[in-house]
Amino acid sequence: MSLFGNKAIVLLLAAAASFGAMSVYAATQPAAKTSTEQKVSTLDGKFTINLPQGFEANPLPPGDSASGTAGAMGTMYTNRTSKTVVLVAENVRTDGVQTKDNDSTFLDSAVESFLQKQSAALPDFKKLDEKKLTIKGLGLRQIESAATMGGGNTLDTTLLAGSGSRILVIQIISRADDPTGHSALVKQIIGGK
Repeated sequence: MSLFGNKAIVLLLAAAASFGAMSVYAATQPAAKTSTEQKVSTLDGKFTINLPQGFEANPLPPGDSASGTAGAMGTMYTNRTSKTVVLVAENVRTDGVQTKDNDSTFLDSAVESFLQKQSAALPDFKKLDEKKLTIKGLGLRQIESAATMGGGNTLDTTLLAGSGSRILVIQIISRADDPTGHSALVKQIIGGK
């Protein structure tokens, strides 16, 4: 099973970030390999994720004004051994609205839009669970789902957040036959919360 195909990654990013009108594509640059744990800061330092060793970072090209995605940026982290992908993407709101750090109206709308886009893009998409989290004052929605992607069955945990003019989407995608590994990775990423 290949979770690393450009088509699958583009589909995931487009669906995950649809509420922010972000369209980013997998970079063709060589991956930056890392043998140590990585800390990835998002939303101007308001939320930091911890990735275990073994992930390679591939920056995604920035958005552009022509497509309405100016300000969008992201990185795809892949672990070829575990066949796990972590996508971290941020976008700038273009409607001028400033999102509070724990804005339930924004988060509810983001979840609804995300679920609609995933259901439309992935015929067997199934929402398994949804949680409301608050980490250091930042509200997040955690959506657990399953679908067929890249030719195989996958587990997906998506984290959605917003702060000020920025929108954050993090997707953690693992093989469906590794629920224990997926759960451990999600726990590490959100800091054991």
